[in-house]
Amino acid sequence: MSSATPRDPRIVAAIVASALFMQNLDSSVVATALPAMARDLGRDPVHLSVAITSYLVALCVFIPVSGWVADRFGPRRVFMWAILVFTGASALVGLSQGLGTLVAARILQGLGGAMMVPVGRLLLLRRVSKEELLTAMTWLTMPALLGPVFGPPLGGLLTDAVSWRAVFWINIPVGALGLVLVWRFIPETEAQDPGPLDKRGLTLWGVALALLVSGLETIGRGLVPLWVTLGALALGSLAALLAVRHSRRVARPAVDLSLLKIPTFGMPMLSGTLFRVGAGALPFLLPLTLQLAFGLSASGSGLVTFATALGALVMKPMIRPLLRRFGFRNVLAVNAVLAAAGVAVCALFDPSWPPIAIFAVLAAGGLSRSLQFTSMATMAFADLPQNRLAAATAMTGTIQQFSVALGVVLGSLTLAAGTSYTGAALPGLPEFQAGFLVAGLVMLAALPGALRLPRDAGARVSGHHAVPPPA
Repeated sequence: MSSATPRDPRIVAAIVASALFMQNLDSSVVATALPAMARDLGRDPVHLSVAITSYLVALCVFIPVSGWVADRFGPRRVFMWAILVFTGASALVGLSQGLGTLVAARILQGLGGAMMVPVGRLLLLRRVSKEELLTAMTWLTMPALLGPVFGPPLGGLLTDAVSWRAVFWINIPVGALGLVLVWRFIPETEAQDPGPLDKRGLTLWGVALALLVSGLETIGRGLVPLWVTLGALALGSLAALLAVRHSRRVARPAVDLSLLKIPTFGMPMLSGTLFRVGAGALPFLLPLTLQLAFGLSASGSGLVTFATALGALVMKPMIRPLLRRFGFRNVLAVNAVLAAAGVAVCALFDPSWPPIAIFAVLAAGGLSRSLQFTSMATMAFADLPQNRLAAATAMTGTIQQFSVALGVVLGSLTLAAGTSYTGAALPGLPEFQAGFLVAGLVMLAALPGALRLPRDAGARVSGHHAVPPPA
């Protein structure tokens, strides 16, 4: 049998990464195309962040059920259906003629993405040992990073040369290729008995996440009456408390909070969330800064912002040696400071900076964020038993996407607060500078969680002061 078989975790990782490539490509081109979308639909560019958050809210609502659905119907079958739904919804987004239809299509995209990424990750994790985990996760994330590398320049060029609608239609050939590869190379694993579906838990978590993000998205923006925003936040908080209480009491909850007691899983999910929120504001703030404050075109903005993903791609081969030499705890603690500084320094940008200098700063920042993201993603699964992988991938996907949604909200709230203070109709350079500083400070808040990790955290995966496998 050749090495290029379904038994080779690198091949499975590369195929699953086609789905991550499609989702990351979509996410990066949306931010670049946002000003053009706003002009075409007659909306404020900052207010059109709902096109991003509606998708992310849908992800947060539907990801918790992904583990149960994968166990019940088989991960390969669910993965293929998810790719099909995501691809079809992408076509519908490109056909949207108003904000309502755009948001509806983005929610359908979120449903597909909610099943696509965590279930794809589950397909991989069930085929690798702990010793292979770091290699497999590196193979998984490297192809997926091509989405952000190509997304900004490709999205900018398509927006300027054709239309913002074309940036969504490029998902169609990528999705078709992914379906063929999964069908041809990945065998189905046996469906498992996940037990009864925790409908009450799913409902409570879905309502809580949707209301909280909606409330945060609309606060201080004048999009809806203030009582609607405050009501959403209050009801969302109540639903979240009820969801936590419910999840602690039932045998098989939709969101298994007991996983957070495992230190190597709890740190990426809890304090790691703060890091993702701050980092998630950058892809929203940066294209708007370059286009609204610097006057660059969509294509010009894309050719600069793709430096971030390029830096992330360059870092990938260096992650394994760094973790082996220094371990998860030291890498995550020191790099949290470096990555936070890499975002905060963007506040120094102004139109007098040469584009090559901005490009270099963004590439350097991409290095540190890539190291942090991959390290947290790998460590999260270092000490998990096989029978808890489905629950863990569902929770991981939910928290990661909720963090990204909060990152967009953080960026838009900072801009809204700045324009409210200055009385400007649109955000200018000072508002964007404040946004970068706030995002960097939020990322830095992840440092205490990293410092509380045991020194040998995830040693079996990183190889740092390697410990023998359990008997």
